[in-house]
Amino acid sequence: MDVTSDLPGIDAILFDKDGTLFDFRLTWEGWAAGVLDRLSGGDTALARRLGNAIGFDSDQGFSPDSPVIAGTAEEVTECLVPHLPDLSARDIRSLLDAEAAAAHPVPATDLPALLADLDARGLALGVMTNDSESVARAHLAAVGIADRFRLVIGADSGFGAKPDPEPLLAFANGVGVAPARVLMVGDSSHDLSAARAAGMRAAAVLTGIATHSELAPLAEVVLPDIGGLPGWLAATRCPFAGS
Repeated sequence: MDVTSDLPGIDAILFDKDGTLFDFRLTWEGWAAGVLDRLSGGDTALARRLGNAIGFDSDQGFSPDSPVIAGTAEEVTECLVPHLPDLSARDIRSLLDAEAAAAHPVPATDLPALLADLDARGLALGVMTNDSESVARAHLAAVGIADRFRLVIGADSGFGAKPDPEPLLAFANGVGVAPARVLMVGDSSHDLSAARAAGMRAAAVLTGIATHSELAPLAEVVLPDIGGLPGWLAATRCPFAGS
């Protein structure tokens, strides 16, 4: 998608979490191997079946269609239920949320510096993730950036999940910004398709699993990571809030 001079300015930026604020592979691949080992009780054959169910291999990592990448915790739970007959869906979901909240998110860039820069420009910042809201808040707090976001919305916050545009529109409404003046930043087609459906602008990053060729048709720009946002915004002479 070409950037043109008639695009609206930006008053707010809505970030995806995993693969955008945090490097997906560095955050979740080691975590997944450990969780599957604990769920299986050390049974390597069961751990392998559980991995297959969620598109994960301890040697190859996540497959591009893994529900862990852009799906919700409920979707991941549903994939695991048939292989864990001694656990209820509620038990599995609670365990996954607890394990996820305790994960060590790996920032995709210097997040405090980046967010301070964007905040100083008068931009309203938020997070919308298909993860649980409580897990998202735990991860943001773990790296000291929770107070930078006006709203944090998860798939369980009552607005649905991406690629549905409703949670994105809930953010725009919550911060009082027209959707056309919100930039959605994400690493998956779910993020960018949701942005399009919501009437928002979209930028993609390569700190997830998806490739440049997969993301480019859906975004104005594909950046190596979100650290490139200020430079891109300046290069496009994008008007900021209040300008």
